[in-house]
Amino acid sequence: MKKYILLLFVLFFTTITFCQEKPVAFKSGEWLRYKMSYSGFLRAGSAILEVEEKEFNGKKVFHTKGTGWTSGMIKWFFEVDDKYESFFDKDSVKPYLFKRKIDEGGYKKHRITAFNYDYNTAYIQDFTLQKDTTVAFSKVQDMLSSFYYLRNKDVSKLKNGDEIKLDMFMDSQIYPFKLRFLGREVLKTKFGKVKTLIFRPLVQSGRVFKAQESVTIWITDDFNKIPIKMKADLAVGSLRAELEQYKGLANDFGK
Repeated sequence: MKKYILLLFVLFFTTITFCQEKPVAFKSGEWLRYKMSYSGFLRAGSAILEVEEKEFNGKKVFHTKGTGWTSGMIKWFFEVDDKYESFFDKDSVKPYLFKRKIDEGGYKKHRITAFNYDYNTAYIQDFTLQKDTTVAFSKVQDMLSSFYYLRNKDVSKLKNGDEIKLDMFMDSQIYPFKLRFLGREVLKTKFGKVKTLIFRPLVQSGRVFKAQESVTIWITDDFNKIPIKMKADLAVGSLRAELEQYKGLANDFGK
């Protein structure tokens, strides 16, 4: 049970979504709140994604924050308190700084990664292990910037089975990451019937994840392209994340 809760939180902050080139998919002030539940009825926790325009080292950037935590009965035996931050270029979406501070059932990580594009190196400060590392890269996204980077992709011509790929920088390593397009569906939600795009995240075998997890993500089929539902099928029951509240969207919420 513990590993599936972790999986849902990690995938929630590392995957999600796409959009047409114009109009823009997101803007400063966007705020999304999700509820996590076990088998659709037992609340497991919450997650929030928010974005704000700022200036970083003289450049216009988006500062995004992702937080996730367990609650209720789940918190009694497995507590999660995760915080993520990313500063990425407003136009190119290339990440400049990524912060990760997590506590998952006593398993802790606190790292800050700075991306240097003059030398194509990432400098990682690990405050938990008290060590610094430098890693070379060519073109990567961090765990949060990938969410916003992919939202600007044109998926209008995707066919069932098509895959979209990127290299994700996570835990001082670069992981090949991709989403497989499964099709379209009109989803019944608390906001009414919503047209969605369905994706399945896939990652390299033998790394952080298995080659293919039983996780499915539903994305709004509008110009915002926000995740509205995620489901991880388990041996017994399932874990879900569903959009609970939203504000500050760049475009009308499509229904």
